[in-house]
Formats: sequence, C-alpha cells, structure tokens
Amino acid sequence: MKPFPEMDRKKAAAMMLATCLAALLIGWHFLSEGAPSSLGRDYSVSQAGLLEYRVALPSYTITPGEIEENSSFSEVRFESRGAEIAAILRMPDSEIMKKNKSQSISGIVLLPGATVTKEAEQGLARHLADMGYASITLDQRNLAVIDAQGDLQLFLQGREPTEHKMVYDALAAAQILRDQPGIDDKRIIYAGESNGGRSAIIACALDKKARGVLAISTCGYGTAAAMASAGGVVDADRARFYLSIDPESYLQDISPRPLVMIHSRNDTIIPYSLAEQTYSLGREPKTLHTVGCATHGYCREMDIALKQELEKMAAVAEKD
Repeated sequence: MKPFPEMDRKKAAAMMLATCLAALLIGWHFLSEGAPSSLGRDYSVSQAGLLEYRVALPSYTITPGEIEENSSFSEVRFESRGAEIAAILRMPDSEIMKKNKSQSISGIVLLPGATVTKEAEQGLARHLADMGYASITLDQRNLAVIDAQGDLQLFLQGREPTEHKMVYDALAAAQILRDQPGIDDKRIIYAGESNGGRSAIIACALDKKARGVLAISTCGYGTAAAMASAGGVVDADRARFYLSIDPESYLQDISPRPLVMIHSRNDTIIPYSLAEQTYSLGREPKTLHTVGCATHGYCREMDIALKQELEKMAAVAEKD
C-alpha cells in the first residue's frame, strides 16, 4: 500500500495539534458531573491524572514471514480493549542477526503519526531491520487521529477513551514482541512519530521493563502550564483527563531509562520550540537531537542519531 500523500499528512497533523491545544482550554470553566478515579479492575486514572493499566499477553495470530530484501515481515492481528488491532512484525534477516553479539535482538514498538498506516511506516521499519532491530508497527485506532472532546465526554461518563486504548494497544504489542523467538524480552524500546511519539512516551512510562523511548517530531500539550495559567479555576475531572493524554505528565516516569527526542528546526507542523519545551521537562538521561530537514516526521538526516541512541538503549539491556 502506498503512503498517504504528504500534504494530506500535513493537513491532518496540523488539525490534530490545533484541536488538542484548543481542547486544553475549552470547557475548564464549566463544571462536570465528575468521572470515577477507578474505571475498571485493569484500568484507572489516578487523581494526579496518570493512566494506569494492567497488561497481559493478548490473543494474537501471525502469518508466516515473507522475505523482502534484508528482512522478513508478517501480518499480526491481536485483540485489545474490544477491538482487533492489525500490525506488521518485521525481523532482520539471518545474516544481519548473526552480526548481533548476543543470541537475541532488541524489539521496537513503532507507532506512526496521524493518518499514517502501518504499511506507510515500513520505510523506517526496514531501516531499523537493516540496523538489526525487530519491530512491530501498528495501525493505530483511527490511524492516530484523535478526538479530544469526544474522548473527554467518554471519560466524564466513566468510559474508556480511545486515546487511552491506543496506549494499551502499544503495551499489548510490546508483549507480543516479548513472546517472539529471537527477541530479548528485556530489550524492548518504544518509538513513534508525531502523535505516535506521544503514545510511545506514555507507553514507555507505564512499561517499567522497557529500555527507553525514541520520539520523533513530537511534543506535549503543555497541560500543567495551561492549568497554572487558568488561575486555579479548573474542573478536576476535566483536568485529570487532559493530564492523562499529555506525554509531559509522564516524563518523570521515563527516568532512569533514556528519553530521546529528534526534531527538525524546520519542522513543517510542530515548531522546534514546542519540542524544546517538552524536552526541558524530562529528567536525565535525556537527549534532544536537532536536524535541518524541512519535513515533519522521520528523515534520513536522523539516521546517525537513530543508530547511536538505539545502540545505547540496547547496550544498557545487555548489562543486565
């Protein structure tokens, strides 16, 4: 399947970002009936606005691998929070795997940006395979296009918002990676582009066994800062919801695993300054790599940083 046209991606990403930023301020001066702090035995949102999940290996099917240049790919389908999620598992070929010093390789949960399919993300997945990493790429719910106001209403009604389910899907995909022969279950990394980067940060914070997160062309929503500027007139349950979908709320829980962000000064959708603001809130170890390509999302100028940072994350795991 061919990628969506670049202009369609840009329009969708711009609309998504504008909607989210506006939603952080709309409605906070209006009272709600309230949402329960505990929504289910395996799912809750704390009073501090942090998402909590208990995750198990989902039921899944996987097709035999098909060879494509230096890697093979399989179609994966798994059950997750009332839906069937489609994904592509990509493995390096045997010659690349032989070059790996250990008997198993690292696996990456790869989350595309808004409107981007798992097929359209395979250019980056193939590059990761060339470097010796397995990956599982998801078709995210609604192709990662979010409806913040619709999700807010679900939350206030005591129901599970789609954005929360997207994080669970990523966590479930990590469990599938851990279940694959040849993949080290202690060497799982989360990576994502744009809105996928936001989910990757949250998922890594919740998955204490993960080795770190690599977020490309993304930023948080500045929820805590927006709440402070509201002068304290903020409805508690609405605030909890917006905090729960903001990756900035989870940055402290990434440490001591590495937080790596890669962003272009010429990003066409998310200004570099917003990435800097999010990065400033993270704890060490953290790194912000800057490139100059005039695009939103992954570009080849990021390859050196990708290689260096993934090697560091994988190396940390090897010492365990």
